[in-house]
Amino acid sequence: MLHAVIMAGGSGTRFWPESRRSVPKQFLALAGDRTLLQQTSERCQPLIPADRQWVVTNSLQADRAREQLADVPGVRVLVEPSPRNTAPCIGLAAVHLLRDDPDAVMAVLPSDHLIQPAEVFREALSTAEALVTDDPRRLLLFGVRPTYPATGFGYIERGDELPGGTAAFDVKSFREKPVREVAEQYVASGNFYWNCGIFVWRADRILSALKTHEPETHTRLVRIADSLGTPQADAVLAEEFPEMRSVSIDYAVLEREPGSVVVEAPYEWDDLGSWQALARQHGADADGNTILGLHRGVGTTNCIIRSSGEHLIATLGMEDCIVVHAPDATLVARRNDEDAIRKLIELLRERGDERFL
Repeated sequence: MLHAVIMAGGSGTRFWPESRRSVPKQFLALAGDRTLLQQTSERCQPLIPADRQWVVTNSLQADRAREQLADVPGVRVLVEPSPRNTAPCIGLAAVHLLRDDPDAVMAVLPSDHLIQPAEVFREALSTAEALVTDDPRRLLLFGVRPTYPATGFGYIERGDELPGGTAAFDVKSFREKPVREVAEQYVASGNFYWNCGIFVWRADRILSALKTHEPETHTRLVRIADSLGTPQADAVLAEEFPEMRSVSIDYAVLEREPGSVVVEAPYEWDDLGSWQALARQHGADADGNTILGLHRGVGTTNCIIRSSGEHLIATLGMEDCIVVHAPDATLVARRNDEDAIRKLIELLRERGDERFL
């Protein structure tokens, strides 16, 4: 059967001050009335019902995940003892899936992306499941056709098309985040996709690949698997998981293992990587402003402004800015300087302002 593995960890920096370590962006309603995590779960249904959904998160966020996904059984919320990147995360989910379903196919999904329409996404998952069932060796990735020369995404170069007209291709190469000139070449060629981090494969297949390329991680995963259902399970997880190499599934497996295929995503995709994404999702008024919340402005143009409750944000003569009000902090930034948020987070940490993180 097809299962969903929703990766829901994160540090909560890109949407500061609204997102925090205990409330990263997947727990926020940034595009609609439902949080991104809730939307991720809901768009899988009814193809993948809640009782075949698994959430991998951390101890700071586990209770919030259970609260927001009340239909997902609590035992399916897996808690990582420490952050170890996506390879250990996916491996941990795989050993749990195989305990329930020895033939499990897993769709690995980030929890903080926006995808629509939902029915097209489900159709794409069904196609991916069929491709993996047809050839259990396949490691399937979804690739998004680039709409601009992005330098913040990794790229997948497609090779020959698979027979059957499924819009699926052998993966020719993986490319790191490029400089702009190289990204422009990728877009112009028509043979490259953005790697959106959505994967479909058999759970036993990904564990086999980890055994080949990350044998120490695999050994520790086997120890965790052997402990499941015993009184020692929590202790074994706490001992073994933090010792795994922190590495992404891309580096650990996909760039080293033959058999990867890429399917062109037929759905609309946005990784909601920064406050700039709100303008894409919510549009702008006649002055170029994206307003979410209570605002009054004079001479204000091309700004993104977000408030909450009855708090009024008033702006005078502002241009190309981001203003975000949270109950205990307010961000005012140049619109094109969002990377400085990372520096701000570091400054808060250095100054001991942990309560704002």
